[in-house]
Amino acid sequence: MSTPFGQSTVLGYPRIGANRELKKAVEAYWAGSVDAAGLERTAAGLRVEVWRALRDARLDAIPSNVFSYYDHVLDTAVAVGAIPTRFARLGLSALDTYFAMARGVDAEPALELTKWFDTNYHYLVPEIDSDTVFTADPAKALREYAEAAELGITTRPVLVGPATFLLLAKGDDPFARLDDLVETYARILTALAEAGVAWVQLDEPAYVADRTPDEIDALRHAYTRLGELAQRPRIFVATYFGELGDALPALLGTPVEAVGLDLVAGPGNLRRLAAAGPLGGKTIVAGLVDGRNIWRTDLRAAVAVGATVAGLADHVAVSTSCSLLHVPVDLGAETRLDPRLSERLAFARQKVDEVVVLGRALRDGATSLPAPVPATPAQWRHDDVRGRLTALRPTDRQRGDYSTRATRQQERLGLPELPTTTIGSFPQTGELRKARAAHRAGSLDDAGYASRMRAEVEHVIRLQEQLGLDVLVHGEPERNDMVQYFGEQLDGFAATEHGWVQSYGSRCVRPPIIYGDVARRAPMTVEWSTYAQSLTSKPVKGMLTGPVTILAWSFVRSDQPLADTADQVALALRDECRDLESAGIRVIQVDEPALRETLPLRKSDQKAYLDWAVGAFRLATSGVADDTQIHTHLCYSEFGEVISAIDALDADVTSIEASRSKMEVLDDLAAIGYGRGVGPGVWDIHSPRVPPRDEVIEALRRAVAAVPARRLWANPDCGLKTRAYPEVEASLRHLVAAAAEVRGN
Repeated sequence: MSTPFGQSTVLGYPRIGANRELKKAVEAYWAGSVDAAGLERTAAGLRVEVWRALRDARLDAIPSNVFSYYDHVLDTAVAVGAIPTRFARLGLSALDTYFAMARGVDAEPALELTKWFDTNYHYLVPEIDSDTVFTADPAKALREYAEAAELGITTRPVLVGPATFLLLAKGDDPFARLDDLVETYARILTALAEAGVAWVQLDEPAYVADRTPDEIDALRHAYTRLGELAQRPRIFVATYFGELGDALPALLGTPVEAVGLDLVAGPGNLRRLAAAGPLGGKTIVAGLVDGRNIWRTDLRAAVAVGATVAGLADHVAVSTSCSLLHVPVDLGAETRLDPRLSERLAFARQKVDEVVVLGRALRDGATSLPAPVPATPAQWRHDDVRGRLTALRPTDRQRGDYSTRATRQQERLGLPELPTTTIGSFPQTGELRKARAAHRAGSLDDAGYASRMRAEVEHVIRLQEQLGLDVLVHGEPERNDMVQYFGEQLDGFAATEHGWVQSYGSRCVRPPIIYGDVARRAPMTVEWSTYAQSLTSKPVKGMLTGPVTILAWSFVRSDQPLADTADQVALALRDECRDLESAGIRVIQVDEPALRETLPLRKSDQKAYLDWAVGAFRLATSGVADDTQIHTHLCYSEFGEVISAIDALDADVTSIEASRSKMEVLDDLAAIGYGRGVGPGVWDIHSPRVPPRDEVIEALRRAVAAVPARRLWANPDCGLKTRAYPEVEASLRHLVAAAAEVRGN
């Protein structure tokens, strides 16, 4: 119980591998080309690589059990035995049961998937009810601790904390099972202690959001009980993504030995800490290095904050503000970035170095820290864009009355009741990826590339016509990612070669970097949309990514307000919408799946965000005529919290993920009197499972009971790029047939 915490640590580290080795191994296992032993060999190699890198960086305190095959919340659910009966009774191996919970199987849909607080990472929502039998299973944490120990590396196992776990779970009363769950954690902690574990990290990020007194009491109760265990490791409670508020004194009043505070996203934590009084010998783990963005830390400013913490606590350790799961692995792999940009950046590996430097500076004195990053170069400014923003009027964010728009759009489009469509992308086959890679490498010329993409667009259009869909898409074969694609065509953005970040499961993205003013150089999507439209008499949607989502899924400049950057992106999209309309595109979809994701965790901060987020979307979409139909799409979030903002977007049609949540969003829409078109998803595309026709019919009938059929659309939850064509064709046939049956009734 006397082992000190250490001077420097990180709260977590990327687990996918520098070259996405985990993604490839997991997908090979799913495809049957690698067995469980082969998958575990890759996983073990990645864990060793991370531990050695952190040790060699001279990090004092190294985490373990941050590796995951799919999701760390799902890992915690398995560790406490929260495996729903519907999966346990399938009779699968432990690994296949795990993946069934994550992805679903023919017999059972997957657990609900939603955003991890205000990040672009998706976690699987635990299912807990009165029948859940919690059972301590520390095997994974013990195994990884032992693996590291064999390398001579002492680690700190990490789990999602019990209070946050319950707040994230599905259930009517999250704390009805608190005592049962805490006793399960107690058994896990005892097992860790018996194995020689000196410290354990329990993550409680849910408490940086608004919490009731009862919820704060539950936190206090949980850690009082765990702190009083006779045999346990020392407990480090990590919080991140914002300010703890009233939960901080509650946590400090428990017997835990260390508390982690995010001093990047939650600078007010420092004031609350100063007001807390004597800290009783607790270690404060100061999150001074941003774990969410890729800009270099101002080390001189950070060490000044750390010194203030050191004046309040007996012992201070330096850490990242949160897990480094949210940033790419290593800047050293990037060879094509502008040196003026590279010198401003730090990826996970470089952030570890920053943490180590800050830890030493606090211990030994800050005598030789480097100067802050230079000011943004003038070449990265666009005076014409700034002038356009200055000249904006309120009418630039307004369209005509919806009832008038709806009439004119129906006259122009002639759609049936309950029209069918998809969200945008179609399967990204290996052949398409090879063609894009060959084009980037120069082995496929522009003409050959265009021919290959046009062939795929024609295939997608003919397939949709054959299936009987009403509003078509071109399938997006030319797009590597829905944000990166636009970033590569806009001034002020930079793309990385190897900057992969996990979004969920085996899904990884390369967020672009917004480093300067954003401006459109030329039309970005018009050629592909007009080609697709030339192949069919049915309407084809122009497909754009909205300004909020482009910001949320990029690494955004920190030298100006987010609202200003959002409006710069919105102006580029506004010009694109007008060009699509002029080219004869009658339906334009501007996706905003990140609208809820970026919502501040504290209610006091939410109105300001929603004002500029809604304003940016409306700026992007309000330049078209009334008879051009604007769609938007939102997915994998708790939409009830932003339902009024969804209404305020004023899109003509809003498609929303709804299959895993069993159409819950419809009640929220009904509660506010939502009166425009809506397409609640009826097919969970993040699962390989093909939904039976009767299941889709049932979902549509539930939707019709809440929304008049004249305003209802039938569509999947999200784009289809991650699915294979056999699944897509079967599922869309069921969707079209179900819509026809419900329409007929």
